[in-house]
Amino acid sequence: MPEPFIQANTNGRLHSAHEPSLSPLNRGFLYGDAIYEVWRTYNHVLFAWEEHYVRLERSAAALYLPLPWTRAEILAEIRRTVAAFRETTLFAGDVYIRLQISRGAGPIGLDVGLADHAELLLLVQPCPANSNEVMRRGLKLSVATSLRRNPIESLSPAWKTGNYLNNILGLREARARGADEVLMLNLRGEITEASTSNVAFVRDGDIITPPLDSGILAGITRGLVLERIASAAGVRAREATIRPEDFPRLTECFLLSSTKDVSPVGAIDDRAFTVGAGTVTARLKAKFADYTAENATAHPELKL
Repeated sequence: MPEPFIQANTNGRLHSAHEPSLSPLNRGFLYGDAIYEVWRTYNHVLFAWEEHYVRLERSAAALYLPLPWTRAEILAEIRRTVAAFRETTLFAGDVYIRLQISRGAGPIGLDVGLADHAELLLLVQPCPANSNEVMRRGLKLSVATSLRRNPIESLSPAWKTGNYLNNILGLREARARGADEVLMLNLRGEITEASTSNVAFVRDGDIITPPLDSGILAGITRGLVLERIASAAGVRAREATIRPEDFPRLTECFLLSSTKDVSPVGAIDDRAFTVGAGTVTARLKAKFADYTAENATAHPELKL
């Protein structure tokens, strides 16, 4: 069976993602010396464009990686890439957009001074969605035991970089135990996040999510839930340190990500959580859908 088509854009050249486009000397490939962001559309409108771009700039600054393109230039390339994807596939639904910027290529060596110039890569495909079965039963998570989340002082999880081995190996461990996703602990034994999502819980009717200083990504969806979506759902939301021994006091759990917004969790290892109609998670997801619909109406300039 042929692989699904993914549209790519390498430094302005549109092509299938299955075609080679980067030098073997590209530092993103050799060393993970790259940053990235992921957007999605709702109702064909690019969602949280500004928030993601600001985070991209923070990641670039953390890696001392100059960005030679303006926001307007990158947005124009996103438009070109999405248009090419729709023209090739005739796909009319919402799309996933991944932007990766590497420091470039150059002679082999770790010194950033060896890099020639930054390179841009865009990938567009249909936006993934949870199946009806996942929404009914919830995801199954497993706490990683063989490794911990890399600490802020070493390689901060707040930076969206091309170095993803910590997440990959954590997810591998969870999948080996039959789970859908991993839940990572920091060196203090506190809950941090999943491999590509923030995590939140419900305790006594309130939403709680690990604080940024536990060593997590400042997720865009997480921020929106804390700042506006939770209150719209009539729920209090706050940050709190959470440990596995707290699970018996927590009634619900859900993941937060840009591509799948609010995803219910049915179990973490042997601990079950409530899923379904009438839950705080379900109310939150409904309010998030209302917010994305309102946002799409408010930003016709970002229609793709």
